[in-house]
Amino acid sequence: MIDIKLIRENKELVIENIKKKFQDHKIPLVDEIYELDKQYRDYKLKGDNLRSLKNQKSDEIGILMRDGKKDEAMQIKEEIAKYNAEILNLEQEEKKLETLIREKMLVIPNIIDDSVPIGEDDSKNVEIEKFGEPVVPDYEIPYHADIIEKLNGLDKISAGRTSGNGFYYLMGDIARLHSAMLSYARDFMIDKGFTYCVPPFMIHSDVVTGVMSFEEMDAMMYKIENEDLYLIGTSEHSMIGKFQGQIVKENELPITLTSYSPCFRKEVGAHGIEERGLYRVHQFEKQEMVVLCKREEAMDWYNKMWSYTVEFFRSLDVPVRTLECCSGDLADLKVKSCDVEAWSPRQQKYFEVGSCSTLGDAQARRLGIRMKGENGNSFVTTLNNTVLATPRGLIAVIENNYMSDGSIKIPKVLQPYMGGKEKIEVK
Repeated sequence: MIDIKLIRENKELVIENIKKKFQDHKIPLVDEIYELDKQYRDYKLKGDNLRSLKNQKSDEIGILMRDGKKDEAMQIKEEIAKYNAEILNLEQEEKKLETLIREKMLVIPNIIDDSVPIGEDDSKNVEIEKFGEPVVPDYEIPYHADIIEKLNGLDKISAGRTSGNGFYYLMGDIARLHSAMLSYARDFMIDKGFTYCVPPFMIHSDVVTGVMSFEEMDAMMYKIENEDLYLIGTSEHSMIGKFQGQIVKENELPITLTSYSPCFRKEVGAHGIEERGLYRVHQFEKQEMVVLCKREEAMDWYNKMWSYTVEFFRSLDVPVRTLECCSGDLADLKVKSCDVEAWSPRQQKYFEVGSCSTLGDAQARRLGIRMKGENGNSFVTTLNNTVLATPRGLIAVIENNYMSDGSIKIPKVLQPYMGGKEKIEVK
C-alpha cells in the first residue's frame, strides 16, 4: 500500500505508475481516493475544531460554577451535549471514510523502481546474467517423473487416491535427496548469518491482506473452513506477519531470517496443475530468506539475496541465469523483482527456481511495522527471496546430474546429508 500523501500531492505519478503496470482500469480509483480523502480531512478538521471548542466551554463551566452562575453553566452544558453528539457523528463518518479509503488504497499498485523494464507480461522479462555453462549431454534425458519413477522414488497414483491431482509421494533415496537439499539450504543460509526459523503454517486473514494483493490471495490461498485461518503459500507470509504492529529499534536492523515451511497453493489460473510431474503442484517445501531493513539499505540487500540463490544452485552443479521481471509481471506490492532460473538440459531452456523481491514499505505500511529512529518512527522496508523451493529445485538437480545409465550423481555438498552416498542407482 502506497502512502496516501502521493495521491494528495502527486496524483500524476500514481497514475503513470498504474499505466506502466498495464492496469488502466484502476486509474479512476486515484480520483475517487483523492475526493474521499478530502472529505475525510474535512470531517477530521471539523471534529478537531469542535473538540477544541468543547474543551474551552468545559473550562468555562468550572469558572461559572465557582462564581455561582449556575444557570449560565447549565446552558453551556447543554451546548457541550450538542457538541458531543456532533463529534460522535463526525467520528462515525471519519471511520466509514477511513475504511473505504483503505479498501481502495489496497488495490493501488506500489510505485515500481525506475530500473524496472516496461512490459505487459513475463514474455517481456529481461535476461541479466548467466552463471555456469548450460550443458546438453549426448544421451537422452527423460522426463523428470520418468527418471524418478524408475528409481522407485515417486508415487502419484497413490497420492491421487488419498489427495487428488497435484499431490505426490516421494520415496526412498529420492525423498532423502529432497530432504538433503532442504537441510543444506538451511545450513547454507545460517552460514550467511541468517537466523533460522520454523514459522506457523497458518495465518489470519489480516496477515494475508498485509503481505499480498487480493488477486494473489484468490489464486493462491487455501482457507480453513469456519475459521479465520489460511494455509501459507510461502513462509514469507508468516515471517513478515511476525512483526505485525511492532516497532523495531533502528539499531536492531537489518533483521535477517531464513525460514523453512511446507507451502500450499491452489495454483488457479492459466498454468494449472501438472498431472504427471512435479513442476507445478499443490504442496511443496521451501527454504526462504526474509529481510527487514532501512529504506536506504534495500537495494544492497536485494542484490545480496538473489546472489545467494545463484551461489546455492551453482554449488549443486546447476547452471542458472537471472531474469529481471518487467512491470506487468510484478505483483502489486513489489518495487522490483528478479527470478533465478535453472537450466533444463532435457528442455534445453531455463525454468524458474527462485524469485527475489523488494517491496519497499508496502507490507510494513499494511501491517504497521515501524522503525524507531532518532527522527521519530518510519516504516521499515521488507524483502524476500527463495533459497530453495522443491520439488522444483529437485528437478533441476536430477536433470543436471542425470547419468547415461539412469543413475543420479549426488552433488558433493549434499553427500554428507545422504550418509556419504555418491549416486542414486536404478535397482
